[in-house]
Amino acid sequence: MSLLLLVVSALHILILILLFVATLDKSWWTLPEKESLNLWYDCTWNTTTQTWACSTVSENGWLKAVQVLMVLSLILCCLSFILFMFQLYTMRRGGLFYATGLCQLCTSAAVFSGALIYAIHAEEILKKHPPGGSFGYCFALAWVAFPLALVSGIIYIHLRKRE
Repeated sequence: MSLLLLVVSALHILILILLFVATLDKSWWTLPEKESLNLWYDCTWNTTTQTWACSTVSENGWLKAVQVLMVLSLILCCLSFILFMFQLYTMRRGGLFYATGLCQLCTSAAVFSGALIYAIHAEEILKKHPPGGSFGYCFALAWVAFPLALVSGIIYIHLRKRE
């Protein structure tokens, strides 16, 4: 049982790390000149002035939705880990981790929704920047975190506390 708890905890921490990197790092969209865009700032290299031109992305409603969903997924994932630890030490023998599992399933839904909205609206990025860009590694990390959080939530729902 302790090995299973160790594996479940390690999976949860892996999901947390993936979500932190995907939300806070700067490579959701990669431009042809090795430049990248993130969820918070739109920074591109201006070749004529040899400076970075940065602007906030607050004018995009869909991008604000992606920001909110990714931050919500981080909060829910942290909350579910705290809830798991609380339930682990206070729950009676034989109890199920329903609350932790439900919270982790909501994390999965938030990540899925955020990444899907970003994928659907990627053509708007192409209109504003030079053609030839592609999705960055943070976008891929969000898609990797989605099934891991889904599996983690299902495991928590079926996990029973034993002595």
